[in-house]
Amino acid sequence: MCGISGWVSHGRDLRQERPVAEAMNATMACRGPDAQGLWLDRHAAMGHRRLAIIDLPGGVQPMTQDTPDGDVVLVYSGEAYNYTELRDDLRHRGHRFRTDSDTEVVLRGYLEWGAELPEHLTDSRQDTVARVRELLDDIVRRQLVSDVPRCVLLSGGLDSSAITALATEQMHGKETVRSFAVDFVGQSENFIPDGLRSTPDTPYVHDVVEHAGTEHQDIVLDPEGLADPSVRAAAVRSRDLPLGLGDMDQSLLLLFRAIREHSTVALSGESADEVFGGYAWFHDPAARDAGTFPWLAALERQHGRGGGSLLEPELRERLDLRDYLERRYQEALVEVPRLEGESDPLERRMREVCYLHLTRFVRMLLDRKDRLSMATGLEVRVPFCDHRLVEYVFNTPWSLKTFDGREKSLLRAATGDLLPRSVVERVKSPYPSTQDPAYVVALQRQVRDLLSSDGSPALDLLDRGRLREVTAVEPGRVTTADRNGLERTLDLAVWFELERPTLALGSSG
Repeated sequence: MCGISGWVSHGRDLRQERPVAEAMNATMACRGPDAQGLWLDRHAAMGHRRLAIIDLPGGVQPMTQDTPDGDVVLVYSGEAYNYTELRDDLRHRGHRFRTDSDTEVVLRGYLEWGAELPEHLTDSRQDTVARVRELLDDIVRRQLVSDVPRCVLLSGGLDSSAITALATEQMHGKETVRSFAVDFVGQSENFIPDGLRSTPDTPYVHDVVEHAGTEHQDIVLDPEGLADPSVRAAAVRSRDLPLGLGDMDQSLLLLFRAIREHSTVALSGESADEVFGGYAWFHDPAARDAGTFPWLAALERQHGRGGGSLLEPELRERLDLRDYLERRYQEALVEVPRLEGESDPLERRMREVCYLHLTRFVRMLLDRKDRLSMATGLEVRVPFCDHRLVEYVFNTPWSLKTFDGREKSLLRAATGDLLPRSVVERVKSPYPSTQDPAYVVALQRQVRDLLSSDGSPALDLLDRGRLREVTAVEPGRVTTADRNGLERTLDLAVWFELERPTLALGSSG
């Protein structure tokens, strides 16, 4: 990416300030080692450092064009991927080109369309879909490179199924792609839809396996294994914090352990929801416009204020987590890139939402995936995090990301030809969580044991009375929030046992 500099001053003659303008430009030599240019007029100066990509001799900047109203001068950084199509259009409109560069196309595009130029440029829907597919093909091809056995993680959702299908395309029959999925004993037969998951994964997984022809294995877990204290300890040790996702951490760790017996590298569909706008709260105005991180707003609506927290009430008040979150949220909003002259409030807000997910939410998930996989010696690669794809899709308007009225429109359109219709039409379903009441029974028993021993410093941070209430509830009536609270309690106790921290609670003042 090239570098640009500019200076506007109505109080001095900038033609006399060439040394300063040259010095400004020189600071960006590392961004543009191939060429440099400078243009000065009485009240404006523009500089450019070039990294030559297209039309090496002809794309020199700043580029000027005489017009009846005076010179029009362009300096810009970037690439117009559809510049050949734009050049043909502009030629039909009477423009004559001196170079083959995309820079001249942008300059003449401005002469033709003025402030509407950006609408003609980062592509049409058809071009955008094609570019997403092109990027994904190249990314998966590169990430399949390995001298050790590799595989794909398959959940039966659009994201992982797309990666699986792309991988089989890339192999061109040279090698059968191995795929692995996590499942729970009795999950498909006894599945109950909830607010997050309307269908079990396994039927869709098997549709993809049949369609793509992978060599597949379901890793089926039982509640005893998920609730095993040694598995919980391994997950907490891997994450290094007692802030896990309960059985979803334990199951992911057990899945990775099983995969490592066959493969050393795995490709994952992680991060597609953040890149393409897949989570339900992207499309829920109440969560989207709640004035906080949208995923927290969705969690609070589902579980109530506090999200099932079992912290000791006085401690919760002293921590003032709501004020902390508000400050972090405002800090994040300040970072969001702004488009000058943007008038659509929905587009502006959705750029904020996408940015929050790419810089805050996905970092937690990637950290989780990396720590739990590397704890088993498995390298998990994430094609959807390739910077080229992230940058390209981030800069597409929200109306294009949802052009068919659904989540992840671009990804569905770019890969739908590779997938079974059942998966193309499937509604987003998060990573699975066990519904077996035996798992809740094990949680309750372990927390009761913790309370009766009274030996864990973690209990000093928790609401013991509330914990006793939750452990006494009939397992089938334990809410999702309270189940999460039981899991967090056990995680916290394990973390205290592993790390032996010293508690030093100061006064509220």
